[in-house]
Amino acid sequence: MPFTVYRSSAGSGKTFTLVKEYVKIILVEPGDFRHILAITFTNKAANEMRERVLNALKELSEGDLSTDQMITGTLIPLLTAETGLASHEIAMQAAKAHKMILHNYADFAIGTIDSFSHRLIRTFAHDFGLPVNFNVELDADELLSTAVDLLLDRAGEDEALTSLLVKFLETRMEEDKGWNIDSILTEFAT
Repeated sequence: MPFTVYRSSAGSGKTFTLVKEYVKIILVEPGDFRHILAITFTNKAANEMRERVLNALKELSEGDLSTDQMITGTLIPLLTAETGLASHEIAMQAAKAHKMILHNYADFAIGTIDSFSHRLIRTFAHDFGLPVNFNVELDADELLSTAVDLLLDRAGEDEALTSLLVKFLETRMEEDKGWNIDSILTEFAT
């Protein structure tokens, strides 16, 4: 299967396009939803994507009875053209796919990159020498402190960074503000 990248600005229809592509794949073979991995950055986006796929399949399975104009007016003609399936075949396949997903919801892999990475690491925990029941804990303060330390370590080596930090500190001192760069950068990042 070819790898396709969609790049566009907010509000341009990326989610609609992704739902259409997802549905198009599983209309041809409903069980293929188990072989699709859809990754987003946020839980909100993952939940929206799951909901839209399930709603599209439900509406498509109702055929001409669909109340959603986006489905009947836009999605069905696109799917008919791109899959070669007639509308009644789309309705049948959508009903099958919808039922299969609901009955095998754990295999419906639309999630965040974090959850995917965690699942992958958990799968290979033994190989990595990790306990099977490991937990990921993020200490935001420690992570931020480490990031600031790494940035400041580069200050003497990177001319542009050094110059920027010196100018920033000079401005702060002229304005009689604090000059403790560690705390300023940490505060800025939070």
